Amino acid sequence: MIDAHHHLWVYSQEEYAWIPEGSPLTQDFLLLELEAATKAAGVEGTVAVQARQSLEESGWLLELADKSDAIKGVVGWAPLIEENVATSLAPFASQEKFKGVRHVLQGEPDEYFLRDDFHRGLSLLPGLDLSYDLLLVQRQLPVATQLVDRQPNLPIIVDHIAKPEIQPGRVEPEWTSQMRELARRDNIIGVKFSGVVTEFPDDTPIDPDTIHAYFEESLNIFGSDRLMFGTDWPVCLLRIDDYRNWADTVRSLASPLSEDEQSQILTTNCQNVYHL
Repeated sequence: MIDAHHHLWVYSQEEYAWIPEGSPLTQDFLLLELEAATKAAGVEGTVAVQARQSLEESGWLLELADKSDAIKGVVGWAPLIEENVATSLAPFASQEKFKGVRHVLQGEPDEYFLRDDFHRGLSLLPGLDLSYDLLLVQRQLPVATQLVDRQPNLPIIVDHIAKPEIQPGRVEPEWTSQMRELARRDNIIGVKFSGVVTEFPDDTPIDPDTIHAYFEESLNIFGSDRLMFGTDWPVCLLRIDDYRNWADTVRSLASPLSEDEQSQILTTNCQNVYHL
């Protein structure tokens, strides 16, 4: 298995104000913790993804990746709206393990998705052999589809199955219809089955049947050649006990599929999408 999505950080309240105080996330998560978690779960490689919007963090993640055989790739951040973003990206794009860029669009107004300066930055990524990780929530799917249409040459990976508004016992019909529309775009090259447990309401228990239903619907929409396993560790620890819990869940969900389909979802799609 290759984990297509996890984070690392040195915790501080100032830098990670979005982390709930007193939660399991208010501590450092570094290589020692990552390697212990992946080894216990039978995960052989990972892609580390930005958690702060700073060039400093992008460089730091690459430094950690150079020290670890486990980290096969890094998705960092760059100031895509800035005129000199090409200069900022150049030292990262030249490094073998730097695979893509992400901006926290889920926290931006809809207008941000269509900003001309943002799209100028996005348009530079294909020429640098970089992909773009699309982080959004369900209500942003219509404007995100417009973003995708404006960048037909940009390889795009959807994070966390677009963060559906999960309610136990059903799959949201608006999420389904909008994801089907998004799936028609050829430049959507991957969709991460990750971050699902934290989309349940805080006062609602995690329902395995609902997780299974979202897996089946995601598989139906995007196929085994685009769906891929990710943990969103350590953020997933807000709702589950440990890294292995989610890895075992996805392994079990994929188990009825053919060996080739299981391999695609658990390993090879991530390798292909990020050129690991």
